[in-house]
Amino acid sequence: MRNNLIYLGFGVLAGLLSSALILLAAAPPRSSPITLLPTAAPSDLAIFVSGAVQSPGVFELPPGSRVESAIQAAGGWGANADYEAINLAALLSDGQRVYVKAIGEQPVAQTDIERSTPLELPGLIDINTASAEQLDELPGIGPAKAAEIIAYRQKNGAFDKIEDIQSVSGIGPAIFEQIQDLITVTGGS
Repeated sequence: MRNNLIYLGFGVLAGLLSSALILLAAAPPRSSPITLLPTAAPSDLAIFVSGAVQSPGVFELPPGSRVESAIQAAGGWGANADYEAINLAALLSDGQRVYVKAIGEQPVAQTDIERSTPLELPGLIDINTASAEQLDELPGIGPAKAAEIIAYRQKNGAFDKIEDIQSVSGIGPAIFEQIQDLITVTGGS
């Protein structure tokens, strides 16, 4: 009988130890508290405004600004400004140039706000820095393909040469042929 009590004691002790181990293993992990930091406020856009405006120059505008705000920052329209030659509703991007043509001035292909990008050659869109709106204006490139170009360069880095844009899904030789004379890669690596 004494042996039975010893075995019973060991059994109870083993059961208690097993229960304790199960509770320890099932307990949620303890970690240090998470500290949430405030997100950085978006920085202002630097926009170069030139042409038929009162005070050409570089102006700081809040994100989400439109061409109309850039022209107002430059003192408004010049006396000979061609109001119809520019899209006042176009969104601005950092480093962009807004050029207001004068009445009677011969248009220079793609140099108005819709086509201007940092480090761009006259008349060319830099596919490494262009906004979705700028890419969307290329023939055969709509909003979906513009978004794919931006996603591709964010994932893979800058394009080394214009032909590399054909690596983007949906842009093959036919579309490349339409846009090859309108694009550049000066803003890339």
